[in-house]
Amino acid sequence: MFKAVYSNASKMKYVAQAIAKIIDEAPFYATPDALEVKVLSPDKTMLTIVKIPSIAFDEYDVDGEEFFVVSSMDFNRIIRRCTMNDVMEMELDKERSVLKIVFRDKKTGIERAFLLETKPRPPEQIPEINIELGVTVKMASDDYRELLGDLKTVGETAVFMVQDGKLVVRTGEQQKEYEGVFSEGNPLIYLSSTAPRVQAKYSIDQLQATLKPISAAKQVTLYFDSDKPLKIEYEIAGGGTIVYWLTPRAD
Repeated sequence: MFKAVYSNASKMKYVAQAIAKIIDEAPFYATPDALEVKVLSPDKTMLTIVKIPSIAFDEYDVDGEEFFVVSSMDFNRIIRRCTMNDVMEMELDKERSVLKIVFRDKKTGIERAFLLETKPRPPEQIPEINIELGVTVKMASDDYRELLGDLKTVGETAVFMVQDGKLVVRTGEQQKEYEGVFSEGNPLIYLSSTAPRVQAKYSIDQLQATLKPISAAKQVTLYFDSDKPLKIEYEIAGGGTIVYWLTPRAD
């Protein structure tokens, strides 16, 4: 049995978009502690983890652990139908192999129900990533969006560096170049590094894919280190996190 009621229904839109951007099928893990979606891109270069703690729901009920898989595209289409006034209810019907999604208007009480087929698939074990990353950067979501917009205009690979106590981001190709220099307070909220100089490269297309939840969070936190994966973390208003892991580029 699994049932969850979430008053921040409109926030779930960003979760659904984030999942649909990466993979065709969304595997949901429901435990007494949280509802979690963990998906690895087909080329295994990008891991997306969505986690909403049970305390963030108005009602949350699960017997032990439940696992179910739905079409991420269909889930996204349904969630896009919710409004700011809606409370969302999700209930797993294992006998009929469907996930029932109900939107209930807080003002009128009107309900709209959708049935989404669940797909038979055994749970895929994706191991936890335990990597120490020496650099931590916090910035406003709007500043992160602007940075990725600048990068996309110019190149395909972004170089992230920390030097002289500043974050430097560069890209360039075919007589086009971009360099952004950021420091704590201008405009970074926070910058910390365990080494005086750090450098790593990441795909700009993959970075662009991490923009989907940006409207659900006021700030974004980046963690990276020389030639190591990049961790990007959003805290969703209303409770929960969306985390991306990107593999570094060797070129």
